Amino acid sequence: MSDLTAIANLSILLVEPSEVQQKLIKKSLAQCGVTQIETASTQENALAALSNYHPDLVISSMYLSDGTADSLLQAIRSNSDTEQQAFMLVSSERNKRHLEQLRQSGVLAILPKPFSADEITRALKATLDIISEQEVELEHFDVTLLRVLVVDDSRFARKHIIRVLAGMGIPAPVEAEDGKQAIEMLNSQSFDLIVTDYNMPEMDGKELTETVRQSNAYSHIPILMVSSEANDTHLANIAQAGVDAICDKPFEPATVRDLLFKIMSYNITIKALFN
Repeated sequence: MSDLTAIANLSILLVEPSEVQQKLIKKSLAQCGVTQIETASTQENALAALSNYHPDLVISSMYLSDGTADSLLQAIRSNSDTEQQAFMLVSSERNKRHLEQLRQSGVLAILPKPFSADEITRALKATLDIISEQEVELEHFDVTLLRVLVVDDSRFARKHIIRVLAGMGIPAPVEAEDGKQAIEMLNSQSFDLIVTDYNMPEMDGKELTETVRQSNAYSHIPILMVSSEANDTHLANIAQAGVDAICDKPFEPATVRDLLFKIMSYNITIKALFN
């Protein structure tokens, strides 16, 4: 099945208080071939709809009459029946503080108003990556044997990362809430990969990376940093700390898959050369 056909088969719940914006967004989705669209104008209506309707994707505006996209997503993530729901924000909001919690809760994409055809198409493809499993293919290595440590102070963010990894065939990782706890895990277990957030209490991602790289026991473990940090100076400091790759929050599963393939293939090749 082609991407365009798969996108056309997506079902969507659009949460938007403005009828004008509803029509504009539905028109953009229709241009991508998407026709299975239910609408809700409030958080209450959206949650009620989700009790009966199980869409592939929820697309929400930032501000609703009875809440925000953040409060809606928190309610969705707190319900065991909907906690894995794919979620996308469409908003003209530019305040980083207002968007940070959404990034940490595993939002698939944050699209501007208005958005381009390319932007909505990429976001819909990211939805396909979430709901369709595609393993990372590593030569001479069984991806189901990968031992992964996921480090993030947000439980929702950890669950989102774990879901993306599971869709690639990677089994349930070990979880740590911050760098300090991650070091405790590293001292007691063996891992093939570390996926870590940047901003964390106790010990952040940069400090964790530096500690790992200075260790004789586990300095060899590849590190993928997942960060919502947009400051170029901070990103440069992260890179200098010794991470193997940096991925934005929100991230596209295809991007993570490609990065994992490059990271793990390189490390497997290096191990083979020295063994």
